[in-house]
Amino acid sequence: MKLTLEGISNRADWAGFKLPNYDIPAMCEDTKNYPVWVHFGSGNIFRAFLCSAAQELLDKNVMKSGITAVESHGTEIITECFRPHDNLCVAVTLNGDGSTDKEVVGSVGESLTTEFDFARIREIFKNPSLQMVSFTITEKGYALRNAAGELSKTVAADMAAGPDKILEHMTELAAGDEHCVGAHHLMSVIAALCLERAKTCGKPIALVSMDNCSHNGEKIENAVKEISGGWLAGGLIGSEELAYLHNKVSYPWSMIDKITPRPDAKVEAMLIEDGIDDIKPFVTPNGTYIAPFVNAERPQYLIVEDDFPNGRPALDKARGIIFTDRDTVNACERMKVCTCLNPLHTALAIYGCLLGFTSISAEMKDPQLSGLITKMAMTEGMPVVVNPGIIDPKQFLDECLNERFPNPFMPDTPQRIATDTSQKLPIRYGENFKAHIAKGDADTLVYMPLVIAGWLRYLMAVDDSGDSFTPSADPMLQTARGMIGDVCFGDSDVTEDKLTKLLSNEVIFGTDLAAAGLAPIITGYFNELNSGVGAVRATLKKYVG
Repeated sequence: MKLTLEGISNRADWAGFKLPNYDIPAMCEDTKNYPVWVHFGSGNIFRAFLCSAAQELLDKNVMKSGITAVESHGTEIITECFRPHDNLCVAVTLNGDGSTDKEVVGSVGESLTTEFDFARIREIFKNPSLQMVSFTITEKGYALRNAAGELSKTVAADMAAGPDKILEHMTELAAGDEHCVGAHHLMSVIAALCLERAKTCGKPIALVSMDNCSHNGEKIENAVKEISGGWLAGGLIGSEELAYLHNKVSYPWSMIDKITPRPDAKVEAMLIEDGIDDIKPFVTPNGTYIAPFVNAERPQYLIVEDDFPNGRPALDKARGIIFTDRDTVNACERMKVCTCLNPLHTALAIYGCLLGFTSISAEMKDPQLSGLITKMAMTEGMPVVVNPGIIDPKQFLDECLNERFPNPFMPDTPQRIATDTSQKLPIRYGENFKAHIAKGDADTLVYMPLVIAGWLRYLMAVDDSGDSFTPSADPMLQTARGMIGDVCFGDSDVTEDKLTKLLSNEVIFGTDLAAAGLAPIITGYFNELNSGVGAVRATLKKYVG
């Protein structure tokens, strides 16, 4: 069985798979002639959630054109995963009872890369039919500055070049001009493409971040406006062009939630046994684990601010997608990211790595680890949670604790979730710390400081058995390690002043934990966790029970 248009034409071969019920070639033609939705970042959550949602609407005849998938960070996902399979993908839902739902998803009507297809991307942005450009490029994709707050060299060069030169340069690169070298920040490219749209069709557009980060719409808005502000100051654009980016482009906020682990070997084996050829996962040069299939859990949520000046697809007719106002999106995001899911995930990631776990579901069978996240959520998170109204926080938390995290068929790992922990702590913990500081009870916290102390212990890169391990990738890992100087595994008499520099870092923690009076608590926990082999387990037993 080939995962191609020709391969799925014999539907009898695909018993047990849900297949598209629409005319895929006609959809592709509509997508190319009347593009409505462009998406940057064609990874696992895009295919497992957004593409499946689009397919649901195509099956219902609610949508006619599909998604234009664009990759700006390398080319391999498009050239080695999408195109050899006619942009088809197998989406496998891993249910908690061990059953699976298998679907061939065909809602990508065109797949492109900024490296090779930029002229085509320019054509699409100039098309009046285009309504939304969405992104799953991770929080780092919007960052213009380094940890010191300085503009990156790439962004500074983009500001000096201006939009016209950026578009010309990108087009030359894609055309294979061997004398044209260099790269541009994606946010500079997006701003330039929008300004070219303003000069041609003049229609408005929505830029929608669907990344799992706080105030995601604000991040893309700030990036576009800072870059274009530099162009205005340099005389490279006029005030009318700037006004388009301010008044004709919207930047809706969103909250997305669906756990989509790396392609799992058991799922691969199952699909091979079903008879599908050529679906082996691979790792891109950028470190992305990808395959012609995706595996994911069933629960899914996408809450989007309904601010689309050129119209939008009726995505709210698909499962798990809700359009609402910005305040409600923000409340949903805070509920998930600050209380009911993400802080729990980070706690399991940190302590799972220290205790040698390789799956989240196995951690949930551990009484100390499941007890830690349950007590933290119930006693320190829920008292300061904001109820968004459209999702009940208690029900959402119960679903995480009792259905999602314990799902033994979800191959998610603490090592994956521990990636970029320093970038996650400011929101996943900082916001709740600030809420408790405002209440005046921060010094009564137990479990949140225990997680922060666990991360400091994680920085030692030695597990609870005394064996070294490789921490997950994190841009601030070495910086954070350097802030605590010569502290090593086994040191159990570390003084507050050794940790104060790190604990005072608002970039990492979202607030000054030392100024909040939490340094003595965290230092005490750290000394207990770091005292030797078995100390992590003993400390958890002491405080969690």
